[in-house]
Amino acid sequence: MARITPIRAPALPLAEPDYTRSFKDRYSSVLRLYFNQIDGIFQNLLGDNGGQYLQNPHIAATGNTDQYADGDDSPTLVLFDTVETASGFTLNIDGSATANQDGVYKIDYRLQLINTANVSHDTFVWLKTNGSLVTDSSSRFTVPASKSAGVYGFVVAYSSIEFKIAKDDVIQLYWATETAYDPVGPVNGVYLEAIAAQTLPYPRPANPSAVGSINYVSRLP
Repeated sequence: MARITPIRAPALPLAEPDYTRSFKDRYSSVLRLYFNQIDGIFQNLLGDNGGQYLQNPHIAATGNTDQYADGDDSPTLVLFDTVETASGFTLNIDGSATANQDGVYKIDYRLQLINTANVSHDTFVWLKTNGSLVTDSSSRFTVPASKSAGVYGFVVAYSSIEFKIAKDDVIQLYWATETAYDPVGPVNGVYLEAIAAQTLPYPRPANPSAVGSINYVSRLP
């Protein structure tokens, strides 16, 4: 992992009562070493691929179980249960994330929507911060009807949005569908599907029901 070692201003030698060349040489040597370290840091940061040395606030998380809406047209919090990578964010037990740094952030999400019904159904997805709606964050997805028994309609719901986040803000992703699948009934409708990793007929990784990331873009204006 590429890193730049932090440096501190050196402790300069105390002046002697009388001028001596050896003291001047020691003094210059300490400053030369310090400035060489500063030059090295700037050359790395401003050179090709200098961004590899920076670590901005971010979080990437997944939800790895099937997720069901609370009912028809019922706003339901998307559950993220696994942190893939994070810095400056905390993933909470309910699937929300708490920011530890102010800034403008870009949020991306991907949901695997399955429709077991014989007609298409609309699903809306949107964001909240601290329980309040994020302006203009809603997206509409139409999930196709089931083609036949066991061959369900499917769509990957993806969206991206940038907005301001303050320190300690809690970010939540919600979804709602006009007809919710009920696994107990069962009642046909829409749900978020997770697919386990497969080895046959060919190896492939798992498909999480939800994938989300929050990435730092800029400091607040």
